[in-house]
Amino acid sequence: MTTGPFAPLNFPILPTGEMQERARTFYAQLRLRRSVRDFSSRPVPDGVIEDCLRVAGTAPNGANKQPWHFVVVSDPAVKKRIREAAEEEERLFYSQRASEEWLDALRPLGTDANKPFLETAPCLIAIFAQSYHLDTEGKKELHYYVSESVGIATGFLIAAIHNAGLACLTHTPSPMHFLNEILGRPSHERPFLLLVVGYPTDNAQVPVITKKDLAEFVTFV
Repeated sequence: MTTGPFAPLNFPILPTGEMQERARTFYAQLRLRRSVRDFSSRPVPDGVIEDCLRVAGTAPNGANKQPWHFVVVSDPAVKKRIREAAEEEERLFYSQRASEEWLDALRPLGTDANKPFLETAPCLIAIFAQSYHLDTEGKKELHYYVSESVGIATGFLIAAIHNAGLACLTHTPSPMHFLNEILGRPSHERPFLLLVVGYPTDNAQVPVITKKDLAEFVTFV
């Protein structure tokens, strides 16, 4: 097997106290993150979304194929089209597709088929997972661990958005093929997730929920 060029790793070793403080501070910040559905139309400062997306682009991924594409939508007409298509799928979900058990699980969150935030929020980020790409000669190059890679990049993006002082909401109407048509993306890109980004309204509310304690979801061996 041939290998590419390698370079020295730039990895500063931090003092123990600083490591512990960084871990605590990051947790304290991220634990305040909540999914928001009450968005203001207040615009996002220039450059913030771009830098958050640069963070997403640093995510580890299969064979460094970087199998993702992000479409940032701020055009009101395009957001309107996305809302209309998403709500059509959501109406089918709530009336036909979802089981009663699923609907019971959603009921405490107060969700329904109406998604006004898709128009109100200043920014939508449509995230696509690419099964392959074409090289400079038009040859197909397969991607690997696509869902895992795009999921990690999305997690990086959500953390970066919160770190920047913005709110977001993960939205996954199913199916989402309408995003390919509206946003002009090729068929080998699968809509992975629609991220709604912006500022919450002054009177925004979120469901009262709890998170599992560490001992409930971690095993040390």
